[in-house]
Amino acid sequence: MDDIVKQAMAKWPNVPHCYGWLGLDARGGWRMRDEAAQAANAPGDRLANGTLVGFINRNYQHDERGRWFFQNGPQRVFVNLESTPFIARTDPALGMLLQTGAALETIERLYLSEAGDAIVQAGDIIAQVDDRDVAQLFEGLALDGKPAGDEALLAWLGGDSSGGGTLTLRWRDATIPVERIAGDELPERFGFVRAPAPPAGA
Repeated sequence: MDDIVKQAMAKWPNVPHCYGWLGLDARGGWRMRDEAAQAANAPGDRLANGTLVGFINRNYQHDERGRWFFQNGPQRVFVNLESTPFIARTDPALGMLLQTGAALETIERLYLSEAGDAIVQAGDIIAQVDDRDVAQLFEGLALDGKPAGDEALLAWLGGDSSGGGTLTLRWRDATIPVERIAGDELPERFGFVRAPAPPAGA
């Protein structure tokens, strides 16, 4: 967290929280959601100012309830998540790169949803892979030790946990286990809130 933010929090400790105005899309873009966007349940306009995006990335964190927020000086701006708290892109040198700029040099597990979304886990970090990079990632999939083609992968995704073979991912000289997961199970499984809301009556 930036020192200037810490100073502002100490100086103005009781500034009301903000809800609904900032979103993180499934490609790692920060979205400014004005009143019209909120009323239409729309993603909002993507932020393009590099300085502002960098400021958000450096001051992005979560509370004890799994609500992610951007600490904007003394004000906590809660973030609406289209998918997961982090979005990852593949990077030739670093392995994977989060939307915050942090690198994931290794991953521990890959989850695939029924919709074909790819979600990686590294310690406490859970990140959906940008859909533009999924095809590249899937090149490393193997079913029972053999390259997994599209048909085999679709069959595996449609199977239950007791059948369909063992799917793994070869990634940066490591073999990563792959698990099915329903997209709507992600928040409860990994303890995050997609759409933080103010307490009732607030």
